[in-house]
Amino acid sequence: MNAVVGYYTTDFGELWEHSLDSLIHEAMYGVLHASNMDPKHVDAVFLGNMLGGVLNDQLLLSSHVCQDLGKNIPVYRMEAACASGGLAFQAATEYLSAGKNRTVLVVGAEKMTDQTPDLVTKSLATAAATEEQHVGLTFPGLYGIMAQAYLERFGYTEEHLAYISVKNHDHATRNKHAQFHIPMTVDQVMASMYVAKPLKVLDSSPISDGAAAVIISNDPKVISSHQSVRILASETATDTAELARRTDITSLQSTKIASNKAFKQAKLTHKDIDVLELHDCFTIAEILAMEDLGFWAPGKGGAYAKEMRTHINSSYPLTANTSGGLKAAGHPVGATGVKQIGELYLQLTQNASERQVKKAQYGLAHNVGGSGGVAVVSILGV
Repeated sequence: MNAVVGYYTTDFGELWEHSLDSLIHEAMYGVLHASNMDPKHVDAVFLGNMLGGVLNDQLLLSSHVCQDLGKNIPVYRMEAACASGGLAFQAATEYLSAGKNRTVLVVGAEKMTDQTPDLVTKSLATAAATEEQHVGLTFPGLYGIMAQAYLERFGYTEEHLAYISVKNHDHATRNKHAQFHIPMTVDQVMASMYVAKPLKVLDSSPISDGAAAVIISNDPKVISSHQSVRILASETATDTAELARRTDITSLQSTKIASNKAFKQAKLTHKDIDVLELHDCFTIAEILAMEDLGFWAPGKGGAYAKEMRTHINSSYPLTANTSGGLKAAGHPVGATGVKQIGELYLQLTQNASERQVKKAQYGLAHNVGGSGGVAVVSILGV
């Protein structure tokens, strides 16, 4: 059995006093300390990072980790755009499955705010198709195209999108590590400036710094001596980078494939899941995720979003993005997928404090790279 046995996250936000190396250091030693473990207990490290070579002039981060831990063990850096953290976790679970009695550290980190927004936007756009970059499309533009197509096809308005932002900002007020702790109203979201119509500033996740780490193990002694959560599945799928090559731009095929594989591996149904961490880089992304993962029927997402069905105080039996999601907790891209796993770990060990979902038994994390070029879906259970 593979299990998560520990979690730590830095704050997410504009962390001027931190470098990329210091964020990785805090996350690694934070989770080791929280789990009462020493680096000598770690057999390998999987690091999720997208932009270290572009924004921080730091590649070969595996060697940085080795130096920091003072231990010559395998260290793997995973890059899958905004799914870098999720893919690091998925690869780490595969590593555990290949050998017995192993304990692995999974870290995700990104340092983004030291550079200008223009450079960060351009750097993030390198995860888009070459043709899309050449015509000046950025990810707000790509998701704006997807949002416009969805609203027109199913007869919704920009207001339906706004409710996702309102929900996730409310959840973030309960998360001390979140970038934003200010609740938002629909009117505030609607009044914010457009970044790529129909998407506005308050439909969009921010530029963030931060790091998160989990420890996972298949060593029975390690698992039995810690609060543990079983890793029931972690699956990934890849799709074309270019939107124009897809048959439907109101759906992410990578999410559908990874989800189907994960539910089959976990031997669970959608009704078993209590809590979700979804990739809401833009408000439309959470609506598409709920449909592509199979929790909502195609075309129902706009109406259900307006009903706030996945709010923690809703009467419906499923809660999404208790951390605040990417929208309000922040989106240091390499860290996001690991933070999602960590949030599920807190929920399933009943340690999520003010945002605890009652009697949570099973959770699902959904991490996306690019405009759906890659997706990672992981399912955890007690």
